[in-house]
Amino acid sequence: MAQPVIVSAARTAIGTARKGTLAQTPAEDLATAILTETVRRSGIDPERVDDVIFAESLYGGGDVARYAAVVAGMTGVPGLAVNRHCTGSLSSIGLAAAGVASGMEKIVVAGGVQASSLSPRLKRRVPGTVDEVENWYPGTHPNTAEAPNTDMSITVGWNTAQEFGLTREDLDAWALRSHQRAVAAIDAGKFVDEIVPIKVSTLDGSVVEFAVDEHPRRDTSAERLASLKVLHPEIPGFSITAGNASGTNDAAAAVTVTGAELAAAEGIETLATVRAWASVGLDPKRTGVGALRAIEKVLDRAGLTTGDVKLWEINEAFASVPVAACRHFGLDEETVNFSGSGCSLGHPIAASGARMVATLIHELRRTGGGIGVAAMCAGGGQGGALVIEV
Repeated sequence: MAQPVIVSAARTAIGTARKGTLAQTPAEDLATAILTETVRRSGIDPERVDDVIFAESLYGGGDVARYAAVVAGMTGVPGLAVNRHCTGSLSSIGLAAAGVASGMEKIVVAGGVQASSLSPRLKRRVPGTVDEVENWYPGTHPNTAEAPNTDMSITVGWNTAQEFGLTREDLDAWALRSHQRAVAAIDAGKFVDEIVPIKVSTLDGSVVEFAVDEHPRRDTSAERLASLKVLHPEIPGFSITAGNASGTNDAAAAVTVTGAELAAAEGIETLATVRAWASVGLDPKRTGVGALRAIEKVLDRAGLTTGDVKLWEINEAFASVPVAACRHFGLDEETVNFSGSGCSLGHPIAASGARMVATLIHELRRTGGGIGVAAMCAGGGQGGALVIEV
């Protein structure tokens, strides 16, 4: 089997949904921009790409990967849309790696895009009526009181905090550090190599270049976080707030995957080797634990232990998820979400996995290489993880 490697990795800066810089930018435009630049950075002729696999979430159909390929002038390249919610772009990269490893594909661009600002509001006919219409949200699992399919603050944040005995103080402390790390990374220029500056139109009609993540808050403090109201005051002891939860965001991210032998033969620089990938399912009320189960599965597939991993990206859908992972596996918190994550950078759902991989690659290259793991939970009681080596 061919050894899949990543030869380019890029992302847009992350915008704050609805009121941020990308609020007027459709998913198709974000996808086209990131596809074009990811292929350019690889140095590979776009006509040689076998497939484009992009995750998308909450768009109600379509195929944004194919749309971007056509606009990018890659009309001979098909496109595949993937929806596994938060883990979608990790799954896209896994599919690309599997295609390359099997020998069926030579070069695949994989990633994801999220334009939450412009996601459609869906409607359907009310069951049992002829023409009455109601707003409709495509849930990831059957709705229950213990795992609402439209309220992840309970299904993920609160249930995970309860299972692992995490306090409001635990979650707020993690969220504060997330913002501090993200701001420090921005100020140090750590994201410059991975971010693709793009020109976008704003609400007032002006065109601006967007190249810096805008969601992290420089003025966040322990006092500010502690002052925020919990999202469900009617639930005794509820600890989830807007401050220790991820943002709602817009962004795109992608990588180019090919085989190690092809890259070596053609003098294409290899950024990272894809060692393993995995997805898991579990009871929806334990969705937040999906990241932990995925870590266990992917490390087993890679023949590694947690001690072999230098850096971790464990998505902060809610702060309770990475805190639980650190407690469960005994991880050094300094190695986890080293430049911030969902609470600070934001969580552009379908793009987050590829964003995490791009950040891991660039940080590992800056710090001498090693093993990196990206992991996250996903709606409906799912989880995904990917192991890379630089």
